Amino acid sequence: MDEFFTRVASGSARIMGQPLAFIISTLLILIWAASGPLLKYSDTWQLIVNTATTVLTFLAVFLIQNSQNRDGAAMQAKLDEILRALDKARVEFVGIEHLTDYQIERIREALEKDIADGTGKDGTTGATVEQLLKRY
Repeated sequence: MDEFFTRVASGSARIMGQPLAFIISTLLILIWAASGPLLKYSDTWQLIVNTATTVLTFLAVFLIQNSQNRDGAAMQAKLDEILRALDKARVEFVGIEHLTDYQIERIREALEKDIADGTGKDGTTGATVEQLLKRY
């Protein structure tokens, strides 16, 4: 089931991101708008576009979120591999995406302050994530 959903979500996201999908959507809205006078701008006429756009938006949210979650996890795995492979990189940074927003902001501020102090990159490679959180 997970593999099937991944294929459907990826395919749908790829299709929805194409210019042709936008053009088709625009044409459908124009056709709907043009049909207004024929249907005397009835409640049913309005309900058609409201229902269609609500349902499609609802489904698109799940597909887009799935794609973003998968892309984010893949990016994190790639960055973690880079940290693991580089000699001077601090492997303690692997997994910091699981910290709170406040903790991540404090780490970012500490790194920026270390760089701004003029010690350069070499001056920042010694501190662990825990030391950075304690200092600032």
